[in-house]
Parts: sequence; C-alpha cells; structure tokens
Amino acid sequence: MKVIRSIDNMKQTVRDYQNEKKQIGFVPTMGFLHAGHLQLMKEAKKENDVVVASIFVNPLQFGPNEDFEKYPRDEQKDSLLAENVGVDVLFIPTADEMYPNPMLIQMALKERVDVLCGRSRPGHFDGVLTVVTKLFHIIHPDKAYFGLKDAQQVAVIDALIRDLNFPIELVGLPTIREVDGLAKSSRNVNLTEQERKEATWIYQGLQTGQQLIRNGEQNPTKIINGVTKTLEQKVSGKIDYVELLSYPSLEPVTSINQQVILATAVYFKQARLIDNLLLDENGKIITRYN
Repeated sequence: MKVIRSIDNMKQTVRDYQNEKKQIGFVPTMGFLHAGHLQLMKEAKKENDVVVASIFVNPLQFGPNEDFEKYPRDEQKDSLLAENVGVDVLFIPTADEMYPNPMLIQMALKERVDVLCGRSRPGHFDGVLTVVTKLFHIIHPDKAYFGLKDAQQVAVIDALIRDLNFPIELVGLPTIREVDGLAKSSRNVNLTEQERKEATWIYQGLQTGQQLIRNGEQNPTKIINGVTKTLEQKVSGKIDYVELLSYPSLEPVTSINQQVILATAVYFKQARLIDNLLLDENGKIITRYN
C-alpha cells in the first residue's frame, strides 16, 4: 500500500492508474477507522481495480464549539487496518496541503441542509462540500463510497455529483453496528460506561418507529412521537432531533408513501451520536443507495 501526503503525488498516481485503464474506487474518511469504514473499503475492493482511501480531519466542517482538536486520531493503526483490507493508496494530506491559502470560493447548498444535523451545525455541510469537491478533483474516482450512518451527508454528496456533473457513481452502504445495535462511530470512545449502555436505545428507538410503519402507521407525527418517547424513557442524553423526511430530498412528508429516512441525534456529555434508518414505504430497510 502506498501512503501519499502531497496533492501533486496523488494526482500523478491517479494519472498512472488512468493510463492503465484501471477503475478507481474512493473511500474518504476522517480516520480513526472502525468496522464501518473497513466495510466501505472491502466493498470498493470488490467493485474496482484500485482502492484509494483518504484520511483528513477537515477543519472546515467543525463549528467553533465542536470537537476538532478532540477528534480521535491514530494514523499508524489506520494504516495497518487499511492495508489489511486491500487499500492500494492511502492519501493523508495535512490541512496546509489541502488549504494552503484562505478559500476564495465558498460552496453552499440551498436545500437538504436545514434539517437533521444541518440545523444545529451551520456551515458543516458547506465544509463537507468543499473538501469532497477538492478530493474528487484530486482523485478522479469512478465510484465513491460513503456510509449511510451519515445519510444526510450522502444526500448532500448526491446533490453535489448531480448538480456539478461529476462522472462518479455514488455508493451508500448500510450502517455497521455493534452486537447490541449501537452504530459504529469514532465518537463512541468518548462515552462513559453508563452512557454506552444507554446508547443502545438509540437504535431501538428507531426500530420502534420502523415497526409502526410496518404495522401500517402513515402519520409521521405519531411515528416521531413513538421514537421520542422511547428515547426520553431510556436515554439520559439530550435529544437533538427526531425527524422523518423524504430521501434523498430531505423534505417533510405527510404520509409514508415513498422512500424515507427516520433519523435521530443525541447529545451525551462528550459525544453527539447520530443514527438513522432508510426505509421504503412499507418500512423495509434499504441496504444500498445508488
């Protein structure tokens, strides 16, 4: 596995692969890799000639009171894990490499951002758009792989690819979970022992909503209330939101007659956890988004 730190070297490596007519699969990450990241890399390995993964903790997507400095990092371990699942190139640029000068162009999305995580994290997805656009231009992937745990991010990348005509196939893969159902996350290490026990109810709360849909409930308010009640009873953390929206447009729905996302976020003392279920109109989980 090659480890590349400069944009120029990465671009040259991509040109070499393109000259060899090799298809490139790309997995962007912020590091501290877990099973969810590794599953994306494994899937990319199955479907492409070459897998490029990036590790970059992007300062543009962290707000002033968020955890940029505290965000966990372990480059040595990440490199070993990526190599073990068959990653061919690991791109690890510094912030100075990615942003040598203040950005003169500001990217912003008009829709899909004022809901879910975007409501309480102004500017976050502008930062995501900027860094992903830069990475796409550097790596020129044929396919890009993202986890559906952050389904709003997948919806944002979907809009980016469509609106700016990137010749890239977006692949959204299902959330990887612990045995007890908690979504794998780099932030789980920040939970106390008691919070870790309570956090399993986030997924169970979403499953309560899913079961309502499978039982024929069509009223979004009743479904949201069912999830909220479960969380309020079982979790000491502060509920940021529980929302039920169309997907990927992320607009309010009046009835469950289309693909939807049922999502929540909960604040614990040192971690904010998100989770969601992407469901069809019958309440069946959608396991791959293209």
